[in-house]
Amino acid sequence: MKPLVVRSIEDWSGQRCVDVRRDPDATFSWAECRRDPEDGHGWRYLGLGGGGFADEDAAMQAARAAVGWME
Repeated sequence: MKPLVVRSIEDWSGQRCVDVRRDPDATFSWAECRRDPEDGHGWRYLGLGGGGFADEDAAMQAARAAVGWME
């Protein structure tokens, strides 16, 4: 099973986002993504941010603390 994206927050430019995901083990994680307008591929993960959070809010708090544009 794959993680299920439960929330996706885009930056002001629409070129970066953070996905909050419910993982198959019922914990939550987040990952930052980017897309380039000239590349038709769509969103690409910049790297997994963190996981093992008990709920969606905890994952969001961790993402806000780690991703500068979310402040």
